[in-house]
Amino acid sequence: QVQLVESGGGSVQVGESLRLSCVASGFTESQYCMAWFRQAPGKEREGVAKINGFAVTTYADSVKGRFAISKDNAANTLHLQMNSLNLEDTATYYCAAGVGNYCGSRLMFDHWGQGTQVTVSS
Repeated sequence: QVQLVESGGGSVQVGESLRLSCVASGFTESQYCMAWFRQAPGKEREGVAKINGFAVTTYADSVKGRFAISKDNAANTLHLQMNSLNLEDTATYYCAAGVGNYCGSRLMFDHWGQGTQVTVSS
């Protein structure tokens, strides 16, 4: 079955950077939309960045210009480079995968990682 394992979370100060990684295995379909979501305490899980089967990327407005999603197909790894982190970026970050060439709503994502914690402090 599909497995997604995140790493790279940690505690940083405002303005610093982190790079998250997600190693994927067990894919049986030819195309997947891959994404990063995050969930802060008391808040709903929200999409942060997505990359579709054609390597087209989309971002939440709150992270545009600061975060970059990429995937290394040879290594089956998804990355999220996070720069200029601020307090509002504190959350558990989840890697997700959904079958299809195009990315849609959260409902399309059938596979989730266990999450990695990102804490930003002043």
